[in-house]
Amino acid sequence: MKLASLKEGRDGQLVIVKSDLSAYVPVTHIVATMQNALDDWTRIGPQLEDLSAKLEAGDLPNEKPFDPKKCASPLPRAYQVLDGSAYLYHVELVRKARGAEMPPEFLEDPLMYQAVSDIILAPLDDIPVPSEKFGIDYEAEVAIITDDVPMGVTPEDALSHIKLIMIMNDVSLRALIPAELGKGFGFLQSKPASAFSPVAVTPNELGDKWNGGKLHLPLLSTYNDAELGHPNAGIDMQFDFGQLIAHAAKTRPLGAGTILGSGTISNREPDSGVSCFAEIRMIEKIEQGDFKTPFMKYGDKIRVEMLDAQGASIFGAIEQKIVPYAYDAKTKDKAYA
Repeated sequence: MKLASLKEGRDGQLVIVKSDLSAYVPVTHIVATMQNALDDWTRIGPQLEDLSAKLEAGDLPNEKPFDPKKCASPLPRAYQVLDGSAYLYHVELVRKARGAEMPPEFLEDPLMYQAVSDIILAPLDDIPVPSEKFGIDYEAEVAIITDDVPMGVTPEDALSHIKLIMIMNDVSLRALIPAELGKGFGFLQSKPASAFSPVAVTPNELGDKWNGGKLHLPLLSTYNDAELGHPNAGIDMQFDFGQLIAHAAKTRPLGAGTILGSGTISNREPDSGVSCFAEIRMIEKIEQGDFKTPFMKYGDKIRVEMLDAQGASIFGAIEQKIVPYAYDAKTKDKAYA
């Protein structure tokens, strides 16, 4: 089953999308929003699955053409967004470039931070940034959405709480990160709002490509129409999503609608390319002694997409442009569209 949220108020209007992303049907007679569905997934989920089967069979006369431009991210705002760093090669590169060894505990204890959740960018929305000097970067990731997760859940049981899967562009402002981390209190200004794919899919929709709490497909990044990388999300992932959920839920329950990102997809195989500019720069620093590639500038475009074995888009594409932002009190600028 594939679900999306049309831009409608703060929380969107939930719709079911055809597997080939060609059409959708509204589900307001069942449930209004994605969050409402997740709050009562045991009851609502089967009803949505039944409607999805009818849509695939061509039995619904009210289907409409699907247009990603009309989509918010599947959860236009969320009670909680967490982001891990499950691909340790990415961590190794960042630390090696500054001459630091990776602590051995990183192999056993996931890195994770709490991200922006009250504002989530739509998949085709521009990324507004006040200054190019902030070191604008993207990060291509896989993300999951949970139902209610009990505190102390085991990694094995945690997998059953994954209800939907998406891809993610985790926007980072690299020039602001060192000072923030130097304070010893984590990210804030350096991690603005991110975006997710137009469509979220249930694990069963992915077949054997969803296995062991990992999504075993390449994630394609395209920058200004040139491919940057296609690392496989199922390779070199130190911690699967069950382990990441269990880590987050060690001392607290997770509410339905919690989003958890994998961290930047990163493979040790050099031909796979990269999922962020930071890695390009770290490799340059290690191999050439200095950074060569600049971070993103105004007008630059980034596209993140995952294709199935037949070359069809699974989640729809995240496609965004970097634009300048300046607050104007006279326009009473809204935080959401």
